[in-house]
Amino acid sequence: MRLSRTTLMLAVGVGFFGTALAQSNEIRIAHIIDKTGAMEPYATATNIGLMMGIEYATQGRMEIAGKKFNVFVRDSMLKPDQGKALLQAAYRDGRADIAVGPTSSAVALAMLPAARENKKILMIDAAAAENLTGHKGNRYVFRTGRNSDHDGYANAIVHGRADTVIATLAPDYAYGREGIQSFRDALKMTPAKLVHEEYAPVGNTDFTAQAQRIFNALKDQPGRKIIWYLWAGPGNPLKILDQEPKRHGIEVVTGGNILPALAGYRALLGSEGATHYYFKCPKNPINDWLIKEHLARHGTPPDFFTATGMMTGIAIVEALKKTQGNTDTETLIKALEGLAFDSPKGRVFFHPDNHQLMQPMYHFRVNLDPEMDKTATQGVGHDCLREVGIEEMKFPIVKLKD
Repeated sequence: MRLSRTTLMLAVGVGFFGTALAQSNEIRIAHIIDKTGAMEPYATATNIGLMMGIEYATQGRMEIAGKKFNVFVRDSMLKPDQGKALLQAAYRDGRADIAVGPTSSAVALAMLPAARENKKILMIDAAAAENLTGHKGNRYVFRTGRNSDHDGYANAIVHGRADTVIATLAPDYAYGREGIQSFRDALKMTPAKLVHEEYAPVGNTDFTAQAQRIFNALKDQPGRKIIWYLWAGPGNPLKILDQEPKRHGIEVVTGGNILPALAGYRALLGSEGATHYYFKCPKNPINDWLIKEHLARHGTPPDFFTATGMMTGIAIVEALKKTQGNTDTETLIKALEGLAFDSPKGRVFFHPDNHQLMQPMYHFRVNLDPEMDKTATQGVGHDCLREVGIEEMKFPIVKLKD
């Protein structure tokens, strides 16, 4: 399906909270994302993907049941209080039918109560901390992105081998600690042994102290020794390589990331991990369309969070097809719970108990790819080894209480 770029044009009004936009023939979506700060690339990609998902699922019409989509973007600037305030205003003054976002798990955590208080849908796209659709979630919150359990359990499947000893490194905030908890829990079901966890401040630039503690925990262990790191935001955990872990027989490995971050993976050539998305991994017509259109419009392949955004757009449209355009919250909840649909990652579905979108992951090996020489990855790519199926990641589901 080849759609005109003009189909991305939406109705334009007097402003985000202007009453002139509050028309009955609109479906109003507030996209609250962290466009200021270190997560800006993630935020931009989710917005591009959201619009492409709506476009694809409506076959370019950008409407459902005669109602035009009206998507507004607001910048939460990585500030939890601002994210919460923007969400409150979007629901009340902006009269949003659905809110999407944010990028940061810390901002998302602050926004959860506003969704419950206003009894409106919040669809989390990028924020990955498991508890957002776990014990801190509520019935108004759904998530289309993968969560920390997806990352942790898929990477444990890759690295949980016999005679393997592991230490971890992660940022010291919700995303990092949730991610390591998931990885730790998953490793308990494998023969591998986790011997040390290390956390560093967000934005950390000197990893000397962390490296020494990790090396002391690993260096005298028998078997294969690896450091699995998980990171998002400012700071460069690959600085740990400056401390020469190889002299202790220690390897450094990680999971997936956005394309610009893959340039740093040159130091990890040959290492393996599991990722949420790499554009060459999924093989299906929707991903083919996403790749073709993203290359035509932006000159680059779709990124990690572009796929997340597209799944969000498709999910919203598919739910509204079921409700025939009805945006009543209770009607939407019934449509979304258990909703299954085709996506850039194949067939996915919302788990009815915790509202998390269940989706596959991808086992990859870091390689050099001549096709990527002129991209942000600077020639670094992934060999896609296999899909890690939904049924393989046996992480627990925390049923929502309210």
